[in-house]
Amino acid sequence: MNLNLSGTLNVLKLLSKPSLCLPHATIATFDDLPIPLNKAFAGHGRHVDIRAVILDKDDCFAIPDHHDVHEPYKSRFEALRAAYPGRRLLIVSNTAGATSYDRDGKLATAVQRSTGVDVLSHAVKKPGCGDEIMSYFRQHPETGVTSPHQIAIVGDRLATDMMLANIMGSWGVWVRDGVVPLQQKSMFSRMERRLAPYLLSRGYSAPDPLSPFE
Repeated sequence: MNLNLSGTLNVLKLLSKPSLCLPHATIATFDDLPIPLNKAFAGHGRHVDIRAVILDKDDCFAIPDHHDVHEPYKSRFEALRAAYPGRRLLIVSNTAGATSYDRDGKLATAVQRSTGVDVLSHAVKKPGCGDEIMSYFRQHPETGVTSPHQIAIVGDRLATDMMLANIMGSWGVWVRDGVVPLQQKSMFSRMERRLAPYLLSRGYSAPDPLSPFE
């Protein structure tokens, strides 16, 4: 069983601030991801400097419980790797690399071997692992990341991926349709498909990340 205490606790924040689960940009599938990601946020009326990208795995670029990039997305995945080489591209999953689930790290190793991209080992699951993400980038200054607002987070879940982006002060791209058909998604994923339009219709929007100089 893949329990997520971090997710349960952080969802309570939505009661007081529902906008925390909203994306700054929405795409249908991973194949629609703009590269470079700065282009995804062009409508925000400010210069956006994305230096690194965080990728969710399951139902984002891969079929859940698979290690490989979904075949139709391989070209887009390789273009993303070219635009954000080395440690500027990082996979953060609540399965592979989550030490409470992937205890021996075998899933993370398999995904990293298959994709050629680092997989973060993290003790706290999304959306609560922001400190571990920033620690990773501090350990790798060659990425140029000095602040969360220089990071874009791409994922299919509002309550984990988009909340992580907003709690950190990063930019969020929601992969709305994902890989698997809607009827095969979890109850929570199906609920999120209705939640985002509802909140937007009520005037909510994702909070803008701010640099330390703003």
